Formats: sequence, structure tokens, C-alpha cells
Amino acid sequence: MSDLVFIAFPTEQKAEEVRQKILAMQREYLIELGDAVVVVKDQAGQIKLNQLINLTTTGAASGALWGTLIGFIFMAPLLGTALGAASGALGGKLTDVGINDQFMKDAAAALQPNTAGLFLLIRKMTTDKVLADLRGSGGTLMSTSFDETKEAALREALAAAAPGETVAGTSQATAAT
Repeated sequence: MSDLVFIAFPTEQKAEEVRQKILAMQREYLIELGDAVVVVKDQAGQIKLNQLINLTTTGAASGALWGTLIGFIFMAPLLGTALGAASGALGGKLTDVGINDQFMKDAAAALQPNTAGLFLLIRKMTTDKVLADLRGSGGTLMSTSFDETKEAALREALAAAAPGETVAGTSQATAAT
């Protein structure tokens, strides 16, 4: 079963930085994601979703390829390309994989203007290693489907000071002694 996590960040850049860090962990097989979406709430309160994959573009490209191939059969490759691209784009726009877009927009309404959030659909993860890598990333855990123990550990990891971060003008190692 997958778990859903929503973390708020002060800036879009910070949310994107954490998403890239998590995607790097996925390449190391520490986490398996179903989806990772950065949401941005602008000054006017409009919410924009930055999906990993643009399904409209992907659908248009795939449709254009298949339309061209079918168009060659009927001696009208340009018409086939155009019809294939249009139908592929429409199909891509209507397709929703991963986290439901309307759910993300509704949940992101809780964000302050000019902030961002990161939605993660986590299939599997090596919890201790992922939390260690996220330590000090910042952000506020808005909601999660984790159990209380995992949720508390994630909150603690996000809020913890990053390794080597200064605390009141001294390094963390100095402050600890």
C-alpha cells in the first residue's frame, strides 16, 4: 500500500531541491515513488502543479508517431500526424496518474501565498536511510498517511538542523559540546 505525504516549504526552489534529493534516493533504490509533485501558491492564491511528467506533451508526441505510421498506410502521413498528435494530447490531458490533481489543489489551498509544497506518493522506502538523507531539509509536514511513529520521525527529520549548520553563530559540533 502506498503512503501520501504533503510537506510545505517557504519557496518553490526549496521544494524542488527536496524533490530532486528524493529522486536521487529513488535512483539508489532507497525509496520507490508513485508520484512527486511540487505545488506552488502565488500571491493571488492561484495554485500551479509542477508534475514530473507532462502527460499532454507525452501523449501528443506518442499520438503524432502513431498517426504518422497509420497515415503512411492511407497515403496521408501529414493528416495522420496532425490527428494523432491532437488525439494523443487530448488523451494525455484527460489522463491522471499518481496523485489526484483536484485533491492536490484542494490540499494546497492551506499553503500561504508565495509558498510551495511537495506531494509524495511513496510505495516503499528504507525509512531510516531516507529520513537521514532528509535531515535538516526544512519544511513543515502538512499531512501524511504514515502511522504516528513514522510521522513523528519525519517531522523530527525535517525540523532537525542540517549537519554542519550553524546554531547561534557556532557550528553544531561546537554547540553540542
